[in-house]
Amino acid sequence: MKPHKTNAARILDQQKIAYELIPYEVDETDLGAIHVAEQLGEAVEQVFKTILLRGDKTGVFVCIVPGAEEVNLKLAAAVSGNKKADTVAMKELLPLTGYIRGGCSPLGMKKPYPVYLHETAMQYPFIYISAGQRGLQLKLSPTDLLKAVKISVVKLT
Repeated sequence: MKPHKTNAARILDQQKIAYELIPYEVDETDLGAIHVAEQLGEAVEQVFKTILLRGDKTGVFVCIVPGAEEVNLKLAAAVSGNKKADTVAMKELLPLTGYIRGGCSPLGMKKPYPVYLHETAMQYPFIYISAGQRGLQLKLSPTDLLKAVKISVVKLT
């Protein structure tokens, strides 16, 4: 069965950017990227998770980090022009982005927030990011992701 297109996939289509939609089995008790990587049979270093943060000066911004890593809040604050940053509360995720936990894509959010991609993504021919719903990943080259959405490549972990 072919997965249906998400808003994130449609954005890539509009920009004529190559990608694959990769479905995986969702485990409601484990929405983590390590589980996703296991389901995909891929290295967790290539499966990136999207984390929403709020800085004390700039407000909401997005960090995309390798699946087994935690975003370093001090580094994230510094690269985004903040003194400090914290993760956004789960209940705010849907109203701010239009996405739910385990299905948050950096593409197609309700508003264009600043996006920061961890620098290790650039060493791979392709990476996985959420397609915007649980159970579906986008496989694409990191350089194509940079074309699709305005992203700064930085150290985040």
